[in-house]
Amino acid sequence: MNRPTRILAALAFAVTAHAADEWPQFRGPDGQGLSDAKSVPVEWSDTQHVVWKTEIPGKGWSSPVLSKGRLYLTTAIGEKGADVSLRALCVDAKDGQILWDTEIFKPEAGASSVMHKKNSLASPSPIVTSDRLYVHFGHMGTAALDLTGKILWKQDKEAAYTPQHGTGASPALIGDALVFSCDGVSDPFVAALDTATGKLRWKTPRNSPAKNQFSFCTPLPINVGGATQIILPGSGLVGSYDPKDGHEIWHVNYGEGYSVVPRPVFAHGLLYVSSSFNKPVLYAVKPDGAKGDATESNVAWTHIKGVPHSASMLVLGDELYFVSDAGIASCADAKTGTIHWSERLGGGFSASPFAAEGRVYFQNETGSTFVLKAGKTFEQLAKNDIGEPTLASIAVADGTLYLRSENSLRKITR
Repeated sequence: MNRPTRILAALAFAVTAHAADEWPQFRGPDGQGLSDAKSVPVEWSDTQHVVWKTEIPGKGWSSPVLSKGRLYLTTAIGEKGADVSLRALCVDAKDGQILWDTEIFKPEAGASSVMHKKNSLASPSPIVTSDRLYVHFGHMGTAALDLTGKILWKQDKEAAYTPQHGTGASPALIGDALVFSCDGVSDPFVAALDTATGKLRWKTPRNSPAKNQFSFCTPLPINVGGATQIILPGSGLVGSYDPKDGHEIWHVNYGEGYSVVPRPVFAHGLLYVSSSFNKPVLYAVKPDGAKGDATESNVAWTHIKGVPHSASMLVLGDELYFVSDAGIASCADAKTGTIHWSERLGGGFSASPFAAEGRVYFQNETGSTFVLKAGKTFEQLAKNDIGEPTLASIAVADGTLYLRSENSLRKITR
């Protein structure tokens, strides 16, 4: 298989796959929170419909990923600013047994000292393919493993940066490159590592106009006119990058917006991004035909109420769903921005929602998941409490949810 063919094959996996028992990356097969799974649970508690509950050593807010009946996640054992072991784990989805637990990095104490209270040293989610697992710890390093837990390569030098509040952005597998943001205290950039070797393939400066340079956003590959673009919001702007060499194709500015977390979503020819702190604005951007500074020419509409700082948005059908950090959930017309409904769910929200079987699932930070019927009218079907904090997003499979809380991983079924 030649290199262009390999790239197309990998893109097909990363962007269009919808296997009902595969959840290979942050936000699922397409990276946008959509699942084709059937018989997905609607109601549960900490005891009801829980098949197993496995204690996960250490602490981490990476979301679990799933492939071929195995779950993968990362964790950090030890306290920030001290000796820390950054690790990757594999869990049997059938019974919750930890099959292997591999130490990836032991960073110096100073590398783990900067951390927001809501963050962890293992917040970025892994990516699993048919034969590899990619794990990312931001400024502390990135690694590839085989599916038995053997380290194939690790890299902690060529994409180093000085963090603010630690790290939180997950990588994206785009062709034969692993792409991620390095938006730290200063001089933010986007990096791509070769998946075969871990070597730096390209590095592109952000040229952010914002006073605060740091952000924590996960890239999203999209297809525009038959060509792939990497969409990556950061402080002050959302940028589009060419996967071949990383050069910027276009950008849209949003002023002083910073600490951007929500992964963008793409539907109906529009990108939906949040400018995050301090006052988030939702931007619907048309990437088709965008070049250079597209701020004036390619913004279709904006919205300012109930926009998330942290949780990613979701498009199902013609509707756009999102929830603010303060717990206001909204449903808008994805094409025009017209609000159909806006309701308070309760609690603070950081995890990203997902959709399955015509339902939208919003999970708050205290372990409550609100299940809503998708549509232009607000209808809550269930509220499910596990009684333990969680900031990680849920992994979805046929008949099953995998929910990571502060101390445990649960398998939940109907």
